[in-house]
Amino acid sequence: MLQKKYFAAALGLLSCILTNAQTASVPAENNDPAPAAEEKKEPVLSITGSVDAYYKLDFAKTTANSLTSFTQTHNSFSLGMASIKFEHKGEKVSAVADLGFGPRARDFAYTDNGITQAVKQLYVSYSPAEWLKLSMGTWGTHIGYELLDPQLNRNYSMSYMFTNGPFSHTGIKAEMTEGKHSLMLGLANATDYRIPPGGLINKKFLLAQYSYAASDNVKIFLNYAGGQSPDTAKTSQFDAVVTAKLSDKFNIGFNGTVNSTKFWDGSKNGEAQSWGGAALYFNLDPKPWYGLTLRTEYFSDKNQLKPFAFSATGGSLFATTLSASFKTGGFIFIPEIRLDNADKNVLFVDKNGAGSKSATSFLIAAIYSF
Repeated sequence: MLQKKYFAAALGLLSCILTNAQTASVPAENNDPAPAAEEKKEPVLSITGSVDAYYKLDFAKTTANSLTSFTQTHNSFSLGMASIKFEHKGEKVSAVADLGFGPRARDFAYTDNGITQAVKQLYVSYSPAEWLKLSMGTWGTHIGYELLDPQLNRNYSMSYMFTNGPFSHTGIKAEMTEGKHSLMLGLANATDYRIPPGGLINKKFLLAQYSYAASDNVKIFLNYAGGQSPDTAKTSQFDAVVTAKLSDKFNIGFNGTVNSTKFWDGSKNGEAQSWGGAALYFNLDPKPWYGLTLRTEYFSDKNQLKPFAFSATGGSLFATTLSASFKTGGFIFIPEIRLDNADKNVLFVDKNGAGSKSATSFLIAAIYSF
């Protein structure tokens, strides 16, 4: 009797298992598979930044020979900038808040006062298609080879072309990409102005950039910015940048720029006066942790618009800068020596305060980025 009870229980259990198996094997209605849940891409927040400091020694023992941005000191340990960049990026919409604190950021945002000098970049972007990106706000200029953030440059001191701008633009721009070709068109306030002076609220600058990736190793950028500046002068600047990677250890950069300005004489804009320059950057990296950069720059200011503005006559100069870089992790240590030579002795001074055709300086810089 007991064996019959066990046998009946086993048959009941087997029946349940078979019934469940048949139910699980029944296909969905109409034999259609259940739709997969659509993967939703969440916006991503990235936070990056840097800090830097430097020591500079002018061989003439003066600050009078410091005519380029961010290193206008002598025999002094100096702060550079503490920078932090927030970027929130979704599938089509993104926003950037790039903030900087310190002398470098203050000099970059020289048209602002107070806390707004901490704004390096602040813009919102929308990409309605893969090939199109629209942005509105403030961003760093597209003109030139060098950038504000020190970890993005190979030399620590800046060129004369960078120093004489532009630095930033505030407005709207459209960036379009098709294969190896890219085009940017923009409309912005007067150069470097987040809030234009009263008389120029309705005056805008036209911005443009065409870039072409000739190969994986060669890239060409043609840049333009033009419009009416705060002093009612009409300005046009044409700029070109070429980068060429010749090997894993050696690459070259070129930057050339020409700025033409027609000043207002009270009734009309006069004849165009210009300044410009060209620079070559030779970058050698014998080891992943060690590199050398030689920058050679020619700058012409015959019309006394920029470095020669307060001199008795216009002129030109040739600046040579040799920088080494030692890297470990996010840390970069840069020793640098620089020699500036002018064609006249009206730009620089010697240790006795007399006019000199040349100026020599040495600096060391420490940069950490994350």
